[in-house]
Amino acid sequence: MSLLAQIQSPDDVKKLTLEELPQLAQEIRERVIATTSKNGGHVGPNLGVVELTIGLHRVFNTPKDRFCFDVSHQGYIHKLLTGRNDERFDYIRTSDGYSGFLTRAESEHDPFGAGHAGTALSAALGMAVARDKRGTAEHVVALCGDAAFTCGITMEALNNVAGSTKRLIIILNDNKWSIAKNVGALSRYFNELITTPIYNRLNDDIESLLQKIPGGESIIKFGTKWKQETKDFFVSSSLFEKFGIRYIGPIDGHDQKQVEHYLEFAKNAKQPVLLHILTEKGRGYNVAIENPERFHGASPFDVKTGKGPPSASDTPPKYQDVMGETLVKLAHADKKVVRIAAAMPTGTGLNILEKELPDQFFDVGIAEEHAVLFAAGMATSGYHPVCAIYSTFLQRAYDQIIHDVALQNLPVLFCLDRAGLSPNDGATHHGLFDLSYLRCVPGIVVMAPANEDELADMMATGLAYQGAAFIRYPRGNAVGIPIKEKPEAIEVGKAQRLQSGSDIDIWAIGAMVADAEKLARCLSENGIEAGVVNARFVKPLDTVLLAESAQSTRLIVTMEDHVITGGLGSAVMEALQTADLHSCPVERIGWPDAFIEHGSSVNKLRDENGLSPQAILECVIAKFAKVAALQT
Repeated sequence: MSLLAQIQSPDDVKKLTLEELPQLAQEIRERVIATTSKNGGHVGPNLGVVELTIGLHRVFNTPKDRFCFDVSHQGYIHKLLTGRNDERFDYIRTSDGYSGFLTRAESEHDPFGAGHAGTALSAALGMAVARDKRGTAEHVVALCGDAAFTCGITMEALNNVAGSTKRLIIILNDNKWSIAKNVGALSRYFNELITTPIYNRLNDDIESLLQKIPGGESIIKFGTKWKQETKDFFVSSSLFEKFGIRYIGPIDGHDQKQVEHYLEFAKNAKQPVLLHILTEKGRGYNVAIENPERFHGASPFDVKTGKGPPSASDTPPKYQDVMGETLVKLAHADKKVVRIAAAMPTGTGLNILEKELPDQFFDVGIAEEHAVLFAAGMATSGYHPVCAIYSTFLQRAYDQIIHDVALQNLPVLFCLDRAGLSPNDGATHHGLFDLSYLRCVPGIVVMAPANEDELADMMATGLAYQGAAFIRYPRGNAVGIPIKEKPEAIEVGKAQRLQSGSDIDIWAIGAMVADAEKLARCLSENGIEAGVVNARFVKPLDTVLLAESAQSTRLIVTMEDHVITGGLGSAVMEALQTADLHSCPVERIGWPDAFIEHGSSVNKLRDENGLSPQAILECVIAKFAKVAALQT
């Protein structure tokens, strides 16, 4: 009988014997692989933490004890062991299923939601200090991947742990990967901790010696103290011990008995403890082990081969690949063009440049603030950096954008991948706020292409601009427009009229331009003549063409794949007010002023939020009817 099927809560995990746990681990891995093969998801990270998560729930007692998962893309096992092994798990990351991340609204066992890296240690420390002030006794555990320690916020928290609490457990889940291979000095340092020859040899030799002397077995069972002191005597203290945190490791994260032994030790420790646990990303599924980057966050795949469904021969390229290939052309032509990634070169198309021109490529790890400041420094020295960062992750470097790049008018080009929806990932990953948070920054250029050829042209535009420029574009395949051999710069702030109409002018930007053209055709079928403008730029806005629209049509409609607050529609209304043309009504179409949850597809989420083509059509017709009635 399936052991996993019997698990309704962590109490059921505790009832199993140590001998039964390998079967449970195997069943969990099979469940994760089967589910993610249908829905996609974070395969490798979850397969690597099965034994660790089982051990955590056998040693601690959630929801009283609190687990903070960094990013939480390794949280599927936790979900399965906390009452979520049901039909909704079968549909994880879809409209009918659980979130692919931890969220407070989903379960009392999820004390802190996550989706971005580096948050666990600070949040856990806050919980521990609150516990100490209340005088309660629950345990707080921060589960941090090794890549999370490249985040400045994690190091800031580390600096405050020992001075803030005496009881905190930190799990360093070390699998040598974030999304891509880890980079930098900390990655090398962790590797040295694992591979220090003298320490490993001494531990082995001393244990062999102790087994041969009277009373030696008792010393071995005591274990931790002599191992730690052996290391301290022969090898310099770890970085963590210099921060006042007891370091224990490395620990085999797939040895269930060893994992639980050290978790018990940490549970009873009288000072903050860090357990350095070694795990294998993709454990139990060879395809994921051999392709760790692709199976970090995989699309649906065939379990036997690991391959996804074949693409049609006429499928347009992905926007990220268009960006990468265009950048290679531009970087070949100008050796001062350099590209900067923050841990995800493949996800942003930078792997193309990395292979072609490695001397013009830099990956700084999960460190967006540093990436932007690093780019600013290079820009002061005659280089033209291109930062490729997901829209949602660029939020983490907002101060650097304003204070270090824009204020100094430095020529840095930002390529914001995943602008708009990242449907399966949900609220933490949607890029719905960039137009709003960028539009208020002086002196910058903010643009969005309607197709892949325009993306290439906007890259040339951004590199020619002597200041900060931003291009936002969506996840997934482009439109299918042929791309010119040589990108051509566009006049900054110049919109493109696609068609004219006397009743309504539709101003759309980016991915919504194609929707605007379809809307215009539907309006025409309903006796309403609509023009279409590809805005191209939200800053600076083409106020000359906008004034013409306001004076020649009865209604302006704005369409944007962005939250309605502060985006293109707001920019249009502000410009009309400034030009004293506010008598022309404006209907704004965009995402509501709310956090949008995960869903099966962009279309599904649009349907749920009143943004389906039919809903938009009905909204515009109704608005036009009101306007026409008032104007007559």
